[in-house]
Amino acid sequence: MHPLLNIAVRAARNAGNIIIRSLQHVEHLEVTTKGRNDFVSDVDRLAENEIISVIKKAYPDHAILAEESGRSGDNDTVWIIDPLDGTTNFLHGFPHYCVSIAVMVRGKIEHGVIYDPLREELFTASRGDGAQLNDRRLRVAKRKELTDGLLATGFPFRNPQHLPAFLATFNSLFTQVADVRRTGSAALDLAYVAAGRLDGYWEIGLKKWDLAAGVLLIEEAGGVVSDFVGGDNYINSGNVVVANLNLHKKMIDSIAPHLTDELKK
Repeated sequence: MHPLLNIAVRAARNAGNIIIRSLQHVEHLEVTTKGRNDFVSDVDRLAENEIISVIKKAYPDHAILAEESGRSGDNDTVWIIDPLDGTTNFLHGFPHYCVSIAVMVRGKIEHGVIYDPLREELFTASRGDGAQLNDRRLRVAKRKELTDGLLATGFPFRNPQHLPAFLATFNSLFTQVADVRRTGSAALDLAYVAAGRLDGYWEIGLKKWDLAAGVLLIEEAGGVVSDFVGGDNYINSGNVVVANLNLHKKMIDSIAPHLTDELKK
């Protein structure tokens, strides 16, 4: 395992332990609102602080981009951190959330970890070395037709102006596939695509920490990642479509007619 990935794994497991311990007193956590339907708890902050502490002990000069504390440092290597993806799920006792950590070097994601502490599932990837789940090699699903596909998505609650366009894409895809899930954790959805549990995923307006680790997992598992027009601006735009090669093109073709000019950027 690459030294950077090893530190990411250690940090993710430590954060996961904090999350699990906090399950005993969720009702007593201090929760604040960052925006409509966007919450942060004491657990998010504690988990993020632990992740940053582990990273800084090993690499004190590296830069950090974290969901709760923002950007710090100036370095070619940037750690992109979501300490608890699926906070709303966690606060309601809905058992689907994770820790997500990615390492970006000179603008390219090189390592990624997504850790589900409830199921003790550790998804890892390093560029060129493939993707693994608890040391088992991952490959995306091989389905060739949308009619057989199980997709996932997320609602654009941070960007309600895009809701009409999203609903149009949802209607287009929903009528073609086996079913669609909305789980509330983008990072885990991406990991599930890499693991072949889901056949594809699309969402509007994700943040870098939502998708950085997950898109590397998918690429290393043989999948395709793009923005809504098939380009590579997904990290900056937050608009992402992922699937295997066959389904990805079909998803793009179904989404394209419903895009506003803003969503084509």
